[in-house]
Order: sequence, then C-alpha cells, then structure tokens
Amino acid sequence: MTTQPASAPLLIACALGIEHLALRTGDRGGAGGPYTVVRTGMGPRAAERCLTARLAVPALAGAAVLATGFCAGLVPGMHPGDLVVAEETRDPRGTVPCVGSELLVKELARLLPGRTVHTGPLTGSDHVVRGTERSALGATGAIAVDMESAATLLAADRAGGRPVAAVRVVVDAPEHELVRIGTVRGGMTAFRVLRSVLPAFFEWHRSLSLPRR
Repeated sequence: MTTQPASAPLLIACALGIEHLALRTGDRGGAGGPYTVVRTGMGPRAAERCLTARLAVPALAGAAVLATGFCAGLVPGMHPGDLVVAEETRDPRGTVPCVGSELLVKELARLLPGRTVHTGPLTGSDHVVRGTERSALGATGAIAVDMESAATLLAADRAGGRPVAAVRVVVDAPEHELVRIGTVRGGMTAFRVLRSVLPAFFEWHRSLSLPRR
C-alpha cells in the first residue's frame, strides 16, 4: 500500500541543546509532511509550558507530537545507545498511551541494525535519577526515565486528541552511570544514535494518515 503525506504537521520535542544539535545535524531524509523540531528546555515544567504555547499556534493545530532525546535506563543490562520506544508515558499526574509503537520499533531496528530497542512504560521525574531511586522506579515496571517526555505528552493530550509517541536513547544505565554528557564514550554513542532516528519518526508520521484496518 502506498503511504500518503500526513495532513497534520509533526512536532518533535527535545529538551537539551545537545539533543537539538543531534536532530538538526542528523539524517533528515524522507519527511512525509511538515515538521518542526522544538527545544523545550530542561524539566517537566519547561516542557509543559513550551508544548502548551506551541500547540496553541494555529499552524500546529492537530499536530502529532513525538518526544525524544536522552534518557536513563532502568533495566539491568541496558547500554548507552540502546533505544527506548514508549508504550505509554507516566508521571504522578497521569498516564498517556502512545500510538504506533510497533511501527517505530520496526523502523528503528531497520535504521540501526544491531542496536537494541526496548519497549515499555517511560516514566517522568523532575530531577536526575540515580542509585536506589533508579531501582525503585524500575520496580514499578518502567523501563526508562527522563524529565520531559511525560510532561510533553500530557500537555499534548490536554491540548486536544492527537497521536503522540516517545522515543528516547539511553545515555545512562544501571551499570553505566553517566557523569557528564559528551565527555564519555556512552554520551557520544547516544549522540550518534540520536542523529540517526528522524527517518523513523517521519515514517511514523506518514503512517498516521493511512486508513485504520
């Protein structure tokens, strides 16, 4: 079946300058429609504030929203550069189910053969998680944590029904705690992986306009 361009735009949200740099300088081929990459700023409040303002702009009415960037893995055996595709995002304020997770897994595996793709709940935090707190979050069933995805998707959901998703790259894992992004091998690996993911996001966006079976 031939894919058709999505009628609504795609808003891709990240928090950090280094994440925005990776997306801006990476592979941007294959866009099936208009898209915007926005840097929200770090933390859930900044993410929610930014998304609420952006989705109030008429040009982004009905936009699909995809949260991305780096995350901390919660599952033993994860490595920097692994990918996390959320089945849902959650924080104390609520849970938002994601759309099209299976397609994202398939496309990321095709783009990055050899990279492990994990699926499951992605939880939110308002601070960097380490040590015993990481274990406690993992015990809830979440597979990864970051500070913006849950707030981003919650803001998108509150702005009106729309497709949402979250894809993160593990930069910090139980056996590979990161001290400073960009100064260790794990941080550079995650950066290179994040530069490669946009074509999978575009394929997800295109799929949204296909008839549901």
